[in-house]
Amino acid sequence: MVHYHRYHQPRKASDPIITKDEESQQNLLMDCSTSSYYKRTRPKLLSFLFLITFLSCCYVLAPLFLPPSFTFSLLYSPATENDALVVNDSVCSSVSSGTICCDRTGYRSDICLMKGDIRTHSPSSSIFLYNSGIINNVSRNVGAEEGKGDWILQHERIRPYTRKWEKSVMETIDELNLISKRVNFGNSGHGCDVKHDVPAVFFSNGGYTGNVYHEFNDGIIPLYITSQHFNKKVVFVILEYHNWWITKYGDILSHLSDYPAIDFRGDNRTHCFPEAIVGLRIHDELTVDSALMQRNKSIVDFRNLLDKAYWPRIHGLIQDEEREAQEKLRKQMSSSPSSESEPESESPQKQEYIIKQKVQENPLKKPKLVILSRDKSRAITNENSMVKMAEEIGFEVEVLKPDRTTELAKIYKSLNASDVMIGVHGAAMTHFLFLRPGSVFIQVVLLGTTWAAETYYGEPARKLGLKYIGYEIQIRESSLYEKYDKNDPVLRDPQSITKKGWEFTKKIYLDSQNVVLDLRRFRKRLQHAYEYIVSKSNHSTE
Repeated sequence: MVHYHRYHQPRKASDPIITKDEESQQNLLMDCSTSSYYKRTRPKLLSFLFLITFLSCCYVLAPLFLPPSFTFSLLYSPATENDALVVNDSVCSSVSSGTICCDRTGYRSDICLMKGDIRTHSPSSSIFLYNSGIINNVSRNVGAEEGKGDWILQHERIRPYTRKWEKSVMETIDELNLISKRVNFGNSGHGCDVKHDVPAVFFSNGGYTGNVYHEFNDGIIPLYITSQHFNKKVVFVILEYHNWWITKYGDILSHLSDYPAIDFRGDNRTHCFPEAIVGLRIHDELTVDSALMQRNKSIVDFRNLLDKAYWPRIHGLIQDEEREAQEKLRKQMSSSPSSESEPESESPQKQEYIIKQKVQENPLKKPKLVILSRDKSRAITNENSMVKMAEEIGFEVEVLKPDRTTELAKIYKSLNASDVMIGVHGAAMTHFLFLRPGSVFIQVVLLGTTWAAETYYGEPARKLGLKYIGYEIQIRESSLYEKYDKNDPVLRDPQSITKKGWEFTKKIYLDSQNVVLDLRRFRKRLQHAYEYIVSKSNHSTE
């Protein structure tokens, strides 16, 4: 379930239109200071200029009367071109202990940094930052006494989830209070139950968690972006903690953190940290922008982390398969003791050696094609014919039907060993991340999914280094052709339907559409993929 949204990127500060407006305002204010200007203007214009001057004064003097959370120019950095959420290093990296620095300029996510004496308080959905001693003038002016000498210096609110623009889902995300306080010296009412000497990253596993696309796009990849520079010396604190999620992604989490994750709601102890990041940085759909990462890390580096995370389990699966194959061959050989494959004179040790050699023999390998199959909506109804056609072309074909309970390591093992992946547009296409760079990804693009297929999977696949082939079906290949009149907008103008909203797109094009592939037309894509893989393989062996 991918939620389709066409959104506009926020205008950059360097936008020439904005610059022009700012210059015109400055010229207007300069002109209004001259007596000749007043002589030329009308009373109505004078009123307008007075209003502009008044608003400008309010803007300049606001920091003296409003709390620190309103000092936008100091705390927020402009959004980057692709709307990646990046805290301005020149500001936040130099913030002194006891300060909260937030960036709310990103379209996708808010993120706040805290440094100093940080302590959790889950019953009140709060993270406190304690300061002892004298506070600065601004904080003293805006502080609110709470008893026992505590003063609130700064109060931020944040929902740590990466779909900020979707108000409906964000309303379901737990909100955290980030509160900086001044406390009297010797105040012992804020003890630590668990003291950590490494930073924390706070994030939510609510929202669309439960869908593999959203789990990677909104969670796992942003978690990698936000935490990888800590080199595993970081603790993850999770709102809306799910045991199944920890089990499912435990292999990945163990390569991002050396410490067990904390259930923020379920653990009422006071956890203390020296630093904290609240919220996750996110770059783009299923990708990592190397220009925004330390040491230019990219989506390929993320994929390499998956390799490390899943290899131990994959190695075990391979050993299990070899044992099963050896046992099968052993039974076959024991049933025909006079066969040439097992002379009676051979010792048991020699027989075992022969069995292992036969199992590990690797004849001329065919390019492997994996089909991610669907049973219900968006199914390829002539899939069996497609399999036969692919085998005729020269592929070794595996049909994979993953569901929510399928172990990710098993899916990774199949796709990591494949050369080509085929699937119909949908959340399962997220598994292209498991393909080796240089592999081929063929996405069957149904009616009404052209923009989404390219945005959510096509372009990200290219960034991973895959050869992407989008196969856009024709009207007659859609099962909707049998349900609607040939001139119905559902068939002739899908964009007019998808513009009506997600509900229409989901009901018509995602939940009610299957495909009957035109095998003669689709064969050209398969043939092209086969020739590409064979050519690449031959080139690598030269």
